[in-house]
Amino acid sequence: MASSERIFVQAIRSYGARHGIDVDVRSGGWLIAMRRGEMRRFAFGYDIGLNSAIAHRLANDKSATAEVLSLARVPCIPHHLLLNPKLGEKVAGPNWRDGMVELLRENPQGVVAKPNEGTSGRSVFKVTTEAELDHAIGEVFSMSTGLVISPYVAIENEVRVILLDDAPRVVYSKQRGTDWRHNLDAGAKPVLLKQGTVRTACVKLAIEAASAIGIRFASIDVVLVDGTWRVLEINSGVMMEALGKLHPELVQATYDAALDRVFDEAR
Repeated sequence: MASSERIFVQAIRSYGARHGIDVDVRSGGWLIAMRRGEMRRFAFGYDIGLNSAIAHRLANDKSATAEVLSLARVPCIPHHLLLNPKLGEKVAGPNWRDGMVELLRENPQGVVAKPNEGTSGRSVFKVTTEAELDHAIGEVFSMSTGLVISPYVAIENEVRVILLDDAPRVVYSKQRGTDWRHNLDAGAKPVLLKQGTVRTACVKLAIEAASAIGIRFASIDVVLVDGTWRVLEINSGVMMEALGKLHPELVQATYDAALDRVFDEAR
């Protein structure tokens, strides 16, 4: 097992070795073919293959997730979608920038601008002026067809809940470092939550969110704002790289449980 491999890949290799499953890693680890007899299954990126296509697409689209959660009356952080003007005026609209400026004016405390699809905290900008907005627009639209704007809020706590068929497998808070973001790639540290009112509230909200979009295996980020827990985003690809360095047995057990379902349900 190559130590340079992602923990996700290592976990699948370990599962395969213990369950008689051939594991063929391709494309630098981003495509994994798993075969047991005549049965073949795939993992792609951090997606293990349990979720339906529509649930996967909804979770990967921050704006769509927020819309669906709002329809289901699940408390969430709004994400307003704006499309890249390179797609053409008929798609992006003639006044696409005006909509962004209006959102900035409606939120004097600032807004957060980021790609509509997940980037692990990269290309995420806190914006308080039109100059900062134009910089964010340029950066995000250089890499993405969609940009989302959400109001900047003072996050008192952020918790990630990893669910498998509505059962919490992992629950941890993200202890922020010097960066204003709670992203693990930006230096935040995962701290497992013990049983208690905070964990219970976060798990309950995460289950409601997962049910709203019909997703089975996901990591759901919930944030505490003004004393109220809200969903920030849902991730169909379950990444536990940072957690795996601290709690490898827990991470392996979580991927094992998901892979059990992948292969048991395919019989």
